Amino acid sequence: MIQGSLVAIVTPMHADGSVDDAAFRRLIDWHVEQGSDAIVAVGTTGESATLDEAEHCRVIGLAVEFAAGRIPVIAGTGANSTSEAIALTSCAKSAGADACLLVTPYYNKPTQEGLYRHHVAVAEAVDIEQILYNVPGRTAVDMLPETVGRLAAVANIVGVKEATGDVERIPRLRELTTPGFAIYSGDDATAREAILRGANGDISVTANVAPAAMHAMCAAALAGDAAKAAEIDATLAGLHRDLFVESNPIPVKWALAEMGRIGSGIRLPLTALSPEHHERLRTTMQQAGIL
Repeated sequence: MIQGSLVAIVTPMHADGSVDDAAFRRLIDWHVEQGSDAIVAVGTTGESATLDEAEHCRVIGLAVEFAAGRIPVIAGTGANSTSEAIALTSCAKSAGADACLLVTPYYNKPTQEGLYRHHVAVAEAVDIEQILYNVPGRTAVDMLPETVGRLAAVANIVGVKEATGDVERIPRLRELTTPGFAIYSGDDATAREAILRGANGDISVTANVAPAAMHAMCAAALAGDAAKAAEIDATLAGLHRDLFVESNPIPVKWALAEMGRIGSGIRLPLTALSPEHHERLRTTMQQAGIL
């Protein structure tokens, strides 16, 4: 089981929107150096919704190539079409990803039975470890803990990313699954509390800009050191808040560009961070000691 701080890594882009391979390599090298516990590539933060299928597969391949076995790579392969999710998951397996992260089908609002059958179909079609991803604020559908419990019985469904921010769900999910089933927070602001309540880590946006601190906070929480985890998390609270002043990944890509780690490229319909937020986010980054 992968535990700790799993960075939901951005996909660096040139000004014209093409993927910046060299910057992506540098980012992954930096995360290895800084102690991130895994790379989660081409998820929401990686602009999966703006990449076509060929690009999506290519970026997964780049992540595996650049990680070079030094750090696990989890590939975002979810879709609101079951056949597309199978195709992307197959691609990730062929590329050598360690596992896949599959968001619940968005927009079409399936029932709980539909969610169950969708994930079973992907799991049966592709023999790779799979992590469920529940983010109702993005998808307009909430995968209930009971449905996660049903899916946990499928051999290669090995975890869930719970991004509701409701820490009360963590003990309920643990109750409905086995000790070997991974539970990850998908909400940086509540991740510390989620880990203290039994989650195994955080699939994190904040880790893009503060990887060492996020690793240390998660490690402290996993060790049951609530005081140390709270002390570290207090330095990150502004980032947890202000990296969401506009839709993710707009603010975090701007922050990384300010740090000189990537260029300013982002794809429509996403746009660059609005100027009125620049000083606020810059101040928050300075307070967190990353700028």
